[in-house]
Amino acid sequence: MDILLNFLRSTGFAQMEPGNAIMILIGITFVVLAIRKDYEPLLLVPIGFGMIVGNIPYVDTMSLGVYDDWTSQGKGSLQNSSVLSQIYFGVKFGLFPPLIFLGIGAMTDFSTMLSNPRLVLLGAAAQIGVFLTLLGALLLGFTPQEAASIGIIGGADGPTAIFLSSQLAPDLLGAIAISAYSYMALVPVIQPPIMKLLTTQKERRIHMKPPRYVSRREKMIFPVAAFLICALIAPGALTLLGMLFFGNLLKESLVTDRLANTARTALIDIVTILLGFAVGASTQAQTFLKAESLLIFALGAAAFAVATAGGVIFAKIMNLFLREKINPLIGAAGVSAVPDSARVVQMVGQKEDPHNMLLMHAMAPNVAGVIGSAIAAGVLWSVLVK
Repeated sequence: MDILLNFLRSTGFAQMEPGNAIMILIGITFVVLAIRKDYEPLLLVPIGFGMIVGNIPYVDTMSLGVYDDWTSQGKGSLQNSSVLSQIYFGVKFGLFPPLIFLGIGAMTDFSTMLSNPRLVLLGAAAQIGVFLTLLGALLLGFTPQEAASIGIIGGADGPTAIFLSSQLAPDLLGAIAISAYSYMALVPVIQPPIMKLLTTQKERRIHMKPPRYVSRREKMIFPVAAFLICALIAPGALTLLGMLFFGNLLKESLVTDRLANTARTALIDIVTILLGFAVGASTQAQTFLKAESLLIFALGAAAFAVATAGGVIFAKIMNLFLREKINPLIGAAGVSAVPDSARVVQMVGQKEDPHNMLLMHAMAPNVAGVIGSAIAAGVLWSVLVK
């Protein structure tokens, strides 16, 4: 009878707290949104199921959760740490984000950006969301390191947000990661109202000339030259940008097809699974459900909205000085949610004019936004590292 009673007390049903139930329901909601609404399923399914796994209660003496890492607490060896904590190692110490960037580089075609370099400015303009949110977080009482980690959510780049917060604000890593990936998944919901509010129907119907042809030589020179320039400006970004441009060189050199194919398929898929699941599992109610987590979510939404608006408004300002006008919708793609932001631009543009093809033009500020958010993170890390 004692054995039976001990077993009943050890079950998750007996130890379930309201917070755990709430987080499990949120995890189920993420999975449903991914499957029913097709909201970034490659991210939301691993994250959502990870949230369910991470909120199953267990006896304190068992080593099961993400935070049961006895090596970091000086209480034992790696063998005593939980399996989930060992998977979370790649998030906690910033290992997964550079590998994601390697895969992104191997998938990315910078041709549209190279064919019209002025569109790079839109990717830079969208980073205003990062720095304005940083100021807002400082006013709300966050430390400079925490504020920088929250602000980078505005870059709409989950790996970059994870990488910077792992270096500057590891205590906020779970909330920042969930916030960043949630808003990346909600790009089709958040961006269109902002884009329509800031543009006229005439502006949304602007047609742009097809991009010029970019030679193979330009494509091969670009990753090396761009890395040198960016890394010398912001050394803190060399890990992310080094992997991004390395992956792109593997693709554009045409002599490392096997490596490029591995980076953009098997490698990035494996890392995405592990990163998403580990981030979801880190949302244990006891550590995640706090007032500051809700504040981070609110600031993240503001950062994303300001970044979108910043890109659109800057495109309108550029048109004041350009003979050949650009469609200001593509400014919204300056956030680095590749390629979802570019697809949203195409979708909104075609609602106004079914014959207006904006996708390739939008990819220029979109990939520029990836570089811009990494540089912003590198600058913040360099300035705020303790």
